[in-house]
Amino acid sequence: KQYAMNANVPSANVFMDHAGFSTYETMYRAKKILCVKKAIIVTQKYHMYRSLYIANKLGIEAYGVPSDYRVYGGRNIKECREILARFKDFFKVLFKLKPTYLGEQIPISGSGDLTNDY
Repeated sequence: KQYAMNANVPSANVFMDHAGFSTYETMYRAKKILCVKKAIIVTQKYHMYRSLYIANKLGIEAYGVPSDYRVYGGRNIKECREILARFKDFFKVLFKLKPTYLGEQIPISGSGDLTNDY
């Protein structure tokens, strides 16, 4: 959040997710807690397919922008991990499993300051 605020994004426009412990949980919470209908997902290219898949299956109209500005080390390990994560998340999406924590709705039409941790 501080990075965005340093780039002159108002604090009220930045929402934090303190319980998004996985891509699936983050997307689920975005839909159910933040009431997100459309999203631009910024992540590494190898991770983009799964992120978009989850978002779309949970009812979020999502578009992706890769954030790969350099080559990351350990690429083979990350890609193997990603294959396993796709398998896991396929079933989570299929059964619409609830994340570890939900909480009260904080719609993105309101203030992101409600998600501040101070």
